Amino acid sequence: MGNTTAQTTIIYGNITAQGKPLGYANVGLKGTSFGAITDSLGNFKIKNTSPGTYKIQISCLGYDNFEKHIFIKESDNPIFHFDLTNYQNTLEDVVVTGTLKEVRRIESAVPVEVYSPTFFKKNPTPSIFDALQNVNGVRPQLNCNICSTGDIHINGLEGPYTMILIDGMPIVSSLATVYGLSGIPNSLVERIEVVKGPASSLYGSEAVGGLINIITKKPKNAPLFSADVMSTTWLEHMVDLGFKTNVGKKTAVLSGINYYNFQNKVDNNKDGFTDVTLQHRISVFQKWNFDRKENRLFSIAGRYFNEDRWGGDMRWTKQFRGGDSIYGESIYTKRWELIGQYQLPVKEKLMLSFSYNKHNQDSRYGTTSYIAEQQIGFGQLTWDKKIGRNDLLLGAALRYTFYDDNTPATATFDSIASRNRPQITWLPGVFVQDEFAITEKHKVMLGFRYDYNSYHGNIYTPRFAYKWSINKGNILRLNAGTGFRVVNLFTEDHAALTGARKVEIKNKLNPEQSYNVNLNYIKKIMTNNGTFIGLETSVFYTYFNNRIVGDYETDANKIIYDNLAGYAVSKGISTNLDVSFLNGLKIIAGGTLMNNTLTNNGVTTNQILTENFTGTWAVSYKINRLNLAIDYTGNVYSPMRLPLLGDLDPRRQYSPWWSLQNIQLVFSGIKNIEIYGGVKNLLNWTPNKGNPFLIARTNDPFDKNVQFNGEGQVVATPSNPQALTFDPNYVYAPNQGARGFLGVRINIR
Repeated sequence: MGNTTAQTTIIYGNITAQGKPLGYANVGLKGTSFGAITDSLGNFKIKNTSPGTYKIQISCLGYDNFEKHIFIKESDNPIFHFDLTNYQNTLEDVVVTGTLKEVRRIESAVPVEVYSPTFFKKNPTPSIFDALQNVNGVRPQLNCNICSTGDIHINGLEGPYTMILIDGMPIVSSLATVYGLSGIPNSLVERIEVVKGPASSLYGSEAVGGLINIITKKPKNAPLFSADVMSTTWLEHMVDLGFKTNVGKKTAVLSGINYYNFQNKVDNNKDGFTDVTLQHRISVFQKWNFDRKENRLFSIAGRYFNEDRWGGDMRWTKQFRGGDSIYGESIYTKRWELIGQYQLPVKEKLMLSFSYNKHNQDSRYGTTSYIAEQQIGFGQLTWDKKIGRNDLLLGAALRYTFYDDNTPATATFDSIASRNRPQITWLPGVFVQDEFAITEKHKVMLGFRYDYNSYHGNIYTPRFAYKWSINKGNILRLNAGTGFRVVNLFTEDHAALTGARKVEIKNKLNPEQSYNVNLNYIKKIMTNNGTFIGLETSVFYTYFNNRIVGDYETDANKIIYDNLAGYAVSKGISTNLDVSFLNGLKIIAGGTLMNNTLTNNGVTTNQILTENFTGTWAVSYKINRLNLAIDYTGNVYSPMRLPLLGDLDPRRQYSPWWSLQNIQLVFSGIKNIEIYGGVKNLLNWTPNKGNPFLIARTNDPFDKNVQFNGEGQVVATPSNPQALTFDPNYVYAPNQGARGFLGVRINIR
């Protein structure tokens, strides 16, 4: 402190972050006993101070400590404004996905990426499935040009290798990745956590490529009412509503409704088929939280989802469903989901978690019908216990899967008759995890899981993690582990269902096994002028045994499935960059360079439908005096190998470099209201550019005029000189051009 006099002054101030008041922050003058706490509007007042030079200190949960020199003159009651936008510390976020328990992100031995709803609002989408295109290393992959079913790729690995969780429960099955991620009310999402790499030691089957955990809001964080309404120039309409109510003094209820409607038939590429699938869906979600003694947790949530989607010939109507005159792909979907957590009323921290979902699907792909029912029940009991320096987690889990359909997957044939036999799988498992600190800067986590699959027997999945906190701004993590996956093709691979190709399974399919190592480095830099720079880099390597791959190339009329007579490798490097300037400019960018190969009988090839490079970015600028924000988002993908129908197929064997880019303006000058609008796909890019067609033989979708030889191969004829059959599986990107959008958000707390 500098020279002072007996005269006292009052220091007034205001603290904001991202243009909003920062309440309940601690403010103090270093080296003195003077201080204050900001009110709900971010204002503070420090009385009885003397003129002189001070260093003001500000601390608030979720933000790095802020320090700055200030000078107080005599007879002066100064007013200061401090902006902590660039001091927000995402490493202070609480995460659960990596270790199945709440820990600060900075303390977790497992690298977890955290994305808030604010991040996804930079490019508003009607579903979380579409929103994930903004996450580096994560790509929503469309698997059909007609019905737009899809899955989520992480670091190039297909959707069945990605486990989707809601509040930590594996609610979304392989049959329903695209359906499960459509219709979750965005207004009730607290954050999305992403873990890249195997996590089967905690979560069991399917957690091979990574995890996406959708965390819903706690009642204290949810608004009383929220609404998000958006429409596009393509006549897509979306409504998202959220409500919070109290039932008595100890029960809070969150309710959400998500509605999407697109009924506008578009055929810009003039092939006679819809460019984009028509959809009509509604999802209703409700979560109950109960206050209990000693803050023990008890919550239960349910969701109902109903969707009608179709694509195909522009002349198609429901009267042609399943017929052979006008081609269409029509899918009716109904889902029921239930998830819950209950902390047992005992001294020890024992948590019972459970989930159940039932999925009914009634589909017609031309004349091919696929009628399926899947039920999955999951229960898990964990014991969280600290003994000395050991932070233990012990658990027992049981998963029950019922699957029935009208395909060969559940058909049984004998000499007397054929009958249907639903597939019932029991998967009990036990696991143990121990996290302990060797020193203050070095932490180790060991994990092991044992599962018994009722079809395949014993499965073991160990795990190791190490974290070195070099200093406050540098963290190094090393993770290694194994994963496993039990495959059901007819629930996971859309191409196996369409009827465009015959499915052939050469041998009994054994469970896939993976071995992974991941090195992760985080660096934080705060410059003298208040600029924040965050850098996160990961190097990953995954080796697969028994990898199951669909062979599209040996026979153009078949998909041949078998375990590789060899191995598969996924490797690469991924970098995320986060830069924030005090002038309101924020840049989030990422890139992933990877190589995914398959080695079969000594021959190594690149994995089909997998890019070698993907990049994402979000550039935002806030003009506070105008209450206006500008968001420029996009992604870019390198070429990937595509499934052709033979040597005469005129379509590109590899996709070009392609990019989807968007611009958005957001006005927040009206209390509790945001108005937003912009343009999606600024470049008007579609995958038909440079291709003679996307869907082969839309003029003959039932192959009535295709001739085959004695070996079942297509014969070139004057009416079919390229020896093609109808095939909608040549797809790698959305076939939707530029479109404007306009929306409004209401948020009442």
